[in-house]
Formats: sequence, structure tokens, C-alpha cells
Amino acid sequence: MKIIVTGKNINVSDKIQTAIDKKFEKLGKYFADDIKANIVIHPEKAKVKLEATIVAKGTIFRAEDVSQDVFDCIDIVADKLQSQMSKYKGKMLRKNKANESVRFEMIPEIEEKEEGKVVKTKRFQLTPMTVDEAILQMELLQHTFFVFLNIETDSVGVVYKREDKDYGVLNTIY
Repeated sequence: MKIIVTGKNINVSDKIQTAIDKKFEKLGKYFADDIKANIVIHPEKAKVKLEATIVAKGTIFRAEDVSQDVFDCIDIVADKLQSQMSKYKGKMLRKNKANESVRFEMIPEIEEKEEGKVVKTKRFQLTPMTVDEAILQMELLQHTFFVFLNIETDSVGVVYKREDKDYGVLNTIY
């Protein structure tokens, strides 16, 4: 596994680099192919935020944590990724018994939780509007996302509220 550690407004010491390498190398053993882990560390007020993304065969594993101690973040994020990989393992085993991209025998078992299921389906007409109008509509509905027809791009878009209280926009390309 290739591990790329980036520090934004923070110096990544050799001790931090070694701790990350040690934890994430264990995750790399789960995959047959050479994969890449992108890790970003940056200060957030009086704490440290660590974000990790691993892309493997079109599947994205992502976890983040904010803590006082960067080493706690490393442990928590590695555990979250391991849990995601275990869930992925279960789904892939149920879906395709011959999948060789993940070495399933190396991922520890976790308790099976009941899978989420579709309990409601809605149909709605897309309304042409700007991004700002879509954000306003989303806030009025007190939702965390809103689907709309973007007047500026003439495509379907989604605005969503991020954890940092800002907004994101997803635009479709077809």
C-alpha cells in the first residue's frame, strides 16, 4: 500500500508518519492489488482533524476524526476503515463469491447488523432554480439536501449541508 500523508498548516513529524505507516500497512494487507491511501492532517481550532481515503477497485473507503491527540485520530480512523472493509467484505461475499480483489480471510468478522432497506419512495417535479435558491428551499424544508434543476448548468443538481455547516453542490454530467 502506498501511503501519502499531507499536513495542512501542520508539520507531519517522523513519529506521526511512523504511526500512520504502522496502522495503515495492516489495512493494505486486505487487498490483492497495489492501492493508495491519502491521509490529510490539519488543525481545527484546538484539535487535530485526520481524514483518510482509500480507493480500491472503484470502491472508496473514507473515514475522519477530530481529536486532541493526532495518535488517537490515527487509531480511530484506522478502526473505522477496518469496519467499513469488513462490511464491504460481507456484501461482496453475498454478491459475488469469486471476487478476488479483497483478501476476505484477513478482514476480521463483525456483528451483522440488519441492512437498511427502502421504506419510502417519492416522485417530484424538478424546479429550475439557481444554487442560492436551492439552498434557501433546502433550509425552508429543514432538509440536509435538495435536488433541483440548475438554471446555470441546465442539469440536475443536489445541494447539501456539510458537517462544517457550509454547503456543497453536486452537478450531473451526461
